[in-house]
Amino acid sequence: MSASARIPPIAQPFVSDRAKKTLDLVEEFVEKECIPAEALFSAQLGVGEKRWKTNPAAMEELKVKARKIGLWNMFLPKNHFSQGAGFSNVEYGLMAEYLGKSKVASEATNNAAPDTGNMEVFAKYGNDQQKAQWLSPLLEGKIRSAFLMTEPEIASSDATNIQLDIRREGNEYVLNGSKWWSSGAGDPRCQIYLVMGKTDARNPDPYKQQSVVLVPANTPGVTIHRMLSVYGYDDAPHGHGHITFENVRVPLSAMVLGEGRGFEIIQGRLGPGRIHHAMRTIGAAERAVDWLIARINDDRKKPFGQPLSSHGVILEWLAKSRIEIDSARLIVLNAAIKIDQGNAKFALKEIAQAKVLVPQIALSVIDRAVQAYGAAGVSQDTPLANLWAMIRTLRIADGPDEVHLQQLGKRENKSRREEVVKRLAWQREQSDKNLTANGFPKTKSSL
Repeated sequence: MSASARIPPIAQPFVSDRAKKTLDLVEEFVEKECIPAEALFSAQLGVGEKRWKTNPAAMEELKVKARKIGLWNMFLPKNHFSQGAGFSNVEYGLMAEYLGKSKVASEATNNAAPDTGNMEVFAKYGNDQQKAQWLSPLLEGKIRSAFLMTEPEIASSDATNIQLDIRREGNEYVLNGSKWWSSGAGDPRCQIYLVMGKTDARNPDPYKQQSVVLVPANTPGVTIHRMLSVYGYDDAPHGHGHITFENVRVPLSAMVLGEGRGFEIIQGRLGPGRIHHAMRTIGAAERAVDWLIARINDDRKKPFGQPLSSHGVILEWLAKSRIEIDSARLIVLNAAIKIDQGNAKFALKEIAQAKVLVPQIALSVIDRAVQAYGAAGVSQDTPLANLWAMIRTLRIADGPDEVHLQQLGKRENKSRREEVVKRLAWQREQSDKNLTANGFPKTKSSL
């Protein structure tokens, strides 16, 4: 059954015939081109320091194939941007699920983070000069970029804590401070950093103290100290950099949108980004299920004389995984539909629901597959350990679960408390009236 034939009925009305055809192309490209190319990509990347200076030929070959069949920049939603391939968030969401099955597919189709979010920033908030200098080559896949927000010395889950100083001196901004988890900074093709810092630390409004400026990667005073690993994986050549800025000077034209507009920019950037992560995460979970099914049907593996597929607990794992993935997919598609109907701000609740739920479900699914493989599941002989490490970071990236849950709880309580309390009180009153009218005593509930 093709990918387009498996679109959930609830999403069918929101998917065009063109998108369905493209979805089938994405599935075929990922399964037949990207996944088989992963081993060659890793081999060409090499070992040691070479890995941070190499752009494997396998990736460039995949990019040529992807562009030839029209799989390029699908992430930019048509109702918000003119630069993309002309799909909605729902349509791209279905495609991103397949991209998430392979560690090379997103870049091969120019739909990889953090470039996707950065391109949205340039397209939505950049001026003509910034778009010409940075957006155009990013759209062409000629360069890569990084987004620098998180800092090592503070609790970055609250972005008002950000300390990197951006001070205006004459016709320049001077930057001083440090950043880490700067994803993409290790890539030799990374030419531009989008850096969030404070331009007005004394502003009484804590959400108007921050700004976003553009810093070319080769600017004097920028130092990459190290690349951070994720459970031992360093994600070369992409990388997650620990970077310091010491009297880094950029022209005033490097400011995006205007001073004090940083929060506005990051909220516009992170909302769609969280959905993109969730979409790809479902694909990672589906790949884990593929490996789980392969394992339990391996005739060589017969614990206690029986194939794994005959053990009830294993079949229960498979059934639970299917239920969880299918429910997560609906949560994501619901958020994507809501964004398409308005924007990311219009879908805050739905985005937060997907951001919290989907990685947790994917981790459970991947863990079951790991358990089925035993020792092999935690080794490099399957993609499962890497998938687990990659997805585990998403419970922290773009705001930890706890922040989103707190905001969801506050929003739910604030929007419903008066109506719920009033309605339940009225229902109790009516219940008592019905009892007394029919000769029964009132309820003695203390509620």
